[in-house]
Amino acid sequence: MKPISQVIIAAAVAAGLTLGAAATGTAQGKAPSTPVRHTPMSHPSNSARSAPKATKSETFPSGVATKLGSTPGEMESAYLSAKQANPKLTRGQFIAANMVAKNLGSKNPAITTPAILSGLQSGKSIGQTLQGLGLSSKEAHDAQRQADRDAREAAAAADSAAKPKTP
Repeated sequence: MKPISQVIIAAAVAAGLTLGAAATGTAQGKAPSTPVRHTPMSHPSNSARSAPKATKSETFPSGVATKLGSTPGEMESAYLSAKQANPKLTRGQFIAANMVAKNLGSKNPAITTPAILSGLQSGKSIGQTLQGLGLSSKEAHDAQRQADRDAREAAAAADSAAKPKTP
C-alpha cells in the first residue's frame, strides 16, 4: 500500500470516529457543541388589558412620604419632574436628597432638595454636593447615613402598619 493511501485511510477513520462520537452524544441528549440562539416571542399588546399597574417598586412608600410631609403621589410627581432634568436620577437618590434636606435644612439653609438635586445633575455625589454646600466630609457622610436610616425606618413603619394584625 502506498503512503498516501495510508494517510487517506487514517483521515477517513478519524472522520468516521468523530462523526460517530457526535452522533452518540446527540442520541444521549447532550447539548451540541455550538450554542443555539432562541429568539423571544413577541406578544401583541392589548392596551385595554395591559394597562400598567403600579407596583410597590414604582410608587413611593407612604411612610417615607409622610416623614417628608408629603403624599406618595406628590413625591412621585416631584420625582418625575426631577427625573426630566436629570435622567440618571434614581428613586433612592431622590429620597436621600429629600431626607438630607429635611434633616439639615434647619441648621444650614443652603442645604435644600433643589440644591442637592442640582449637585447630582452636575455629576457629583450627594456627599460631594453636601461638602460643596459647607459640610465637612464626616458631616456629609453622617448626614447620608442618617437619611438612609430614616428612610428605612419610615418604610418599615409603614409596612408594619399596613400588615393586618393577627390575634
